[in-house]
Amino acid sequence: METQSTSHEQLVVLFLIFFFTFSSTRCFIEVESHPLPENHAAFFIFGDSFLDAGNNNYINTTTLDQANFWPYGQTHFRYPTGRFSDGRLVSDFIAEFAKLPLIPPFLQPGFHQYHNGVNFASAGAGALSETFHGSVIELKAQIKYFKEVETWLKRKLWKAEGGLILSKAVYLFSIGTNDYMSLFLTKSPFLKSHSISEYVELVIGNLTTSIKQVYDSGGRKFGFMNLPPMGCSPGLRVAGGDADGRCLEEFGAYANEHNQRLVKLLQDLEKQLKGFKYSLYDFTSSLRQRMENPLKYGLKEGREACCGTGRFRGVFSCGGRRRVKEFEACRNPNEYVFWDSYHLTESLHKELAHEMWSGSFNSHSSLKDLFQTT
Repeated sequence: METQSTSHEQLVVLFLIFFFTFSSTRCFIEVESHPLPENHAAFFIFGDSFLDAGNNNYINTTTLDQANFWPYGQTHFRYPTGRFSDGRLVSDFIAEFAKLPLIPPFLQPGFHQYHNGVNFASAGAGALSETFHGSVIELKAQIKYFKEVETWLKRKLWKAEGGLILSKAVYLFSIGTNDYMSLFLTKSPFLKSHSISEYVELVIGNLTTSIKQVYDSGGRKFGFMNLPPMGCSPGLRVAGGDADGRCLEEFGAYANEHNQRLVKLLQDLEKQLKGFKYSLYDFTSSLRQRMENPLKYGLKEGREACCGTGRFRGVFSCGGRRRVKEFEACRNPNEYVFWDSYHLTESLHKELAHEMWSGSFNSHSSLKDLFQTT
């Protein structure tokens, strides 16, 4: 009996050794048989409603900061995805140009594969924690989520491979508009207790901190968009109360100061941080030209929104799920610059993405160069 028991135990041990050896080999072969392409560059996205692919669908917020209802998404997706447009965003097109799949929102349930990147942007978010606090995913929180992704990549993959993905990735930032819009839409004493220069310094300071945190995690290639002329959006034209619907120049003063400081910041970081590469897209000039000369770009309307109500359709009512329920929508969004009171049509996003990719309105570099640089 003792001999039989010993033989049985030996067989069990041999079986377990064989099983785990085979399993380990099989797992190794599976990982090695699907390596990432040598020139693979992931895409990580930080920002506000201009880049939010649906993160705000999954947080406790109001419909002012959500677009997960019809007619948002009506053209390309045929259903609302949470994107503030009738279809795709500039980041969706850039991913396509880079031969990547659509980059999903970080909070999308069940999504935990970050090899191609992830989208952290949140509609309403700003660089300051005080901006629409409690209703959005502020930039600081977006960076915190990115750190979780960094940890995942370095644990799930070999640490060196995870680090390589981070160092070859491109990091796109579009943030700041809401920090300044909140001055006109809220009554926070914090927001109104600083001069223009002081306030811009706070916004740029927080952005600088975030960039350096990504750099410390291995990020080297960064894309930026300066602030658009949002004082000229249908929503702020109406809010300004001007009889002729002229741009809200007070907002423009903040945007101009911010854009000047952003240029200086990136020039300084390039000198200070080894290997730091960047592309800066002149969103202001590009969008202003289309608003002022829509026919030149094959458009019909540069000031009025496609979806909304009131003058210029500037009342933020698209979809009838916000404070004002009445709204109307144009028949062909492709003829318009603005989809709703503050956001752009898919056709505009595609045009801007082409410019960012090619570098026609960029300073320093194109996004294509960043994605293709090892």
